[in-house]
Amino acid sequence: MTHVKWLALIVSVSLVFAAVPSGAQQAPPKYGTPITLDQAKKAMAGAEAEARKNNWSMVIVIVDSGGNLVMLERLDDAQFGSIDVARSKAHTAVAFKRPTKVFQDLVAQGGGNLRLLKLEGASVLEGGVPILAGGAIIGASGSPAAPRNRMPRLLRPAPTLC
Repeated sequence: MTHVKWLALIVSVSLVFAAVPSGAQQAPPKYGTPITLDQAKKAMAGAEAEARKNNWSMVIVIVDSGGNLVMLERLDDAQFGSIDVARSKAHTAVAFKRPTKVFQDLVAQGGGNLRLLKLEGASVLEGGVPILAGGAIIGASGSPAAPRNRMPRLLRPAPTLC
């Protein structure tokens, strides 16, 4: 990676941390033991049930605390392009220890926050959510296709497992 890219990465990550109001800043959760297959199945079942209840054709991905794929479901009629998008959102949520909606909201503010669009390997779109157990991040879920403003409802069963 060139020096310019490293500098851009450092500035972008700094913007993410600086954008939280100082009174609300708190340390992000630590990484925990990676999500187990049984835990991932429980999280997936909740997200899938919500998607089916609302007749949403979508892809749902769960990664462990290292960003490695644990589960992926492509519901009927979901476009295959959503597979990579969902995985990217889940990976970003676990890598940066926060929901990807934080990035989306920062980019929407414009100005210097637009540098986040050059953050390599990160998705700046809502849809990635860390999964917590015992206050630690054990993984993340990602989905690209939930209708606007319904993502929290879709992922509500997944964020805290224990």
